[in-house]
Amino acid sequence: MFWWRKEVRPGVSVAFSDSNAGNLALHVADNPEDVMVRRSRLETAAGLGERHFQYMNQVHGIAVEFITGHGDGPTADAMVSRGQPLAVMVADCVPIVLLGEGLGSTTPVLAVAHAGRAGVVADIVSATVTEMRSHGATAISAWLGPSICGECYEVPGQLRAEVAAVVPETWATTRWGRPALHLPAGVRAQLEALGVTVEYSGECTLETAQLYSYRRNQQTGRFAGLVWTHERGVVA
Repeated sequence: MFWWRKEVRPGVSVAFSDSNAGNLALHVADNPEDVMVRRSRLETAAGLGERHFQYMNQVHGIAVEFITGHGDGPTADAMVSRGQPLAVMVADCVPIVLLGEGLGSTTPVLAVAHAGRAGVVADIVSATVTEMRSHGATAISAWLGPSICGECYEVPGQLRAEVAAVVPETWATTRWGRPALHLPAGVRAQLEALGVTVEYSGECTLETAQLYSYRRNQQTGRFAGLVWTHERGVVA
């Protein structure tokens, strides 16, 4: 169900699901009713009670939405909340989960972001952190879920040059000597430049059979990066 899960702060957990949790996306070739059942099972496993993870319609942009409660998913590539459980879906892109202390409040500031190649270039990271800070977040930490690594993400040489011109840390070469992009390294550099501490970085999706990878199989599902606060007295 969970590839990685941890109570990262008292009363706050971060997790990344795996293929045992099943496909969690509604935009791939899957039965929507089955997807909703899987999402419900994931929420039960996380101990959400009557609450639900908020998902979004991800479009490789830089829109960030502030979420006050569960509802129809916004068209965005990042969400910020003051306690509403959040989810971001991927199958090679970098799923970013963030947590900030809430200035003047005991409620933390939660966030998730979807960082594919376009998002890294457009700097979805800065947009997300800026939104978090506008809602009082301080001492922000980040967890980078599994994503395709720089030794596996082959791209044309011109594309590598264009991306690396914007984010130099993405420049990479595959194990077989071809041009590549290292998106997790680029995301880490962007976060650290903003004073955000990266506490975890996951494995390569292409190399890990228990994780979905679009590069491995384009007819694939999506796993999720998740962040939630615990209901009082409940830690599932």
